[in-house]
Amino acid sequence: MKLRQAKLPDLNRIEQIHRETEARFSSVPPPARLWALVSQTFSAFLPLSQETVIYVAEVDGKVAGFVQASGRPATLVLPAKVGSLQVLNLCVAEPADESEVARGLIEYLCEQAAKFGAHRLFVRVPLDDMLLPIFRGQGFRQYATESVLYAERPQVRSADVPPGLRSVRGRDSRALYHLYRKVTPMGVAHLEAPSYKDWKTLRSEPGQQEVLERTEIVGWYRVQKSSQGRPHTLSFMALPEAGLADELADHAITTATGEPAWSSLRHYDSDMIDALRGRGFSLLLSQALLVREVTLTVPAEQRQLAPALNPAYG
Repeated sequence: MKLRQAKLPDLNRIEQIHRETEARFSSVPPPARLWALVSQTFSAFLPLSQETVIYVAEVDGKVAGFVQASGRPATLVLPAKVGSLQVLNLCVAEPADESEVARGLIEYLCEQAAKFGAHRLFVRVPLDDMLLPIFRGQGFRQYATESVLYAERPQVRSADVPPGLRSVRGRDSRALYHLYRKVTPMGVAHLEAPSYKDWKTLRSEPGQQEVLERTEIVGWYRVQKSSQGRPHTLSFMALPEAGLADELADHAITTATGEPAWSSLRHYDSDMIDALRGRGFSLLLSQALLVREVTLTVPAEQRQLAPALNPAYG
C-alpha cells in the first residue's frame, strides 16, 4: 500500500469513492456518516485553495481510499502553522480491506500533521460507525459525546419575551467566554479552547445572537439561517438554572420562524437537550468526539502546509 498526498488526477476517483461510501449507508436512517453534522456533497468540501489537506492510499496502483482534514477553525487558507486539524472524511473503497487502509491513512495523516506543526487531531465519529474502533485503536480518545437533534416543525411553548433578553454586544465577548468556561467541563475546554483567544477564534461564525442577562450573562443563543431548503442551525450556552433552557429554546425557535432546524449539543448540555426534545426535536445522530495528540517532529521554521490537491501529474 502506497500513501501519498492527493493529486489533481485523483479527484474523479476520490469523488467516486465518496459517493460509493455514502451509498453503502443510504439505507440506514439517519445517514451513518455525518462528518460535518449537516449532510453535504464532497464537492462542497473540496478546496480551491489550501483550506484542507487530502491524502490517498494506493493498492495495486489504484486509489483505494482517502482521508481529508481541515484546520480548526476552518479558514480560506490554512496558515503555515496549524495548531490542530479536524478530520472531515475517511473513506475506503470496496473491496479493499477497510481496517488496513483506514489505519494506514490515519497514521499517515498524523505523520504529515506533525511535520507542519499540528499538535492535535480531532474527529467526530457516529457511535455505530465501524470506523470508531479503528480510530480508537490508532490512539484517539473520546473526550465528549455529541447529540445532533433535528425538527421539521419546531414548536414554541411560550411566546413571552424572557426577562433580560438582548442582542449581543461587542463588549460581551469576555463575559461569554466566562459563561463557556462555567458550562463546559475543564477537560473539554482545555482541549478545544484553553484560552480566550482560542475560544473567540472558534466561535466566529455569523448569525443572530442574543443573551439573557440577569446580574450576569446566564444564557446565550445563536441562529444561523440557511437557504436552499437546508435547516437553520441553533446553538446554545446556558447555566443550569430552572427554566433557563426552556426560555432560550422558545426564543431561538421563534427567531428561526418555526422552520426546520437542527442543533448539536454535548452530553453536558442535558437541560438544553431536554428543552429541545420537548419542542419537537428528535435525535438524528449520536457521535463520539475524539482527539489524538500529535508529537512534533521537525523545527518550527520548517513546518508548512501543502495544498490539499497537488497539481503535479507525476
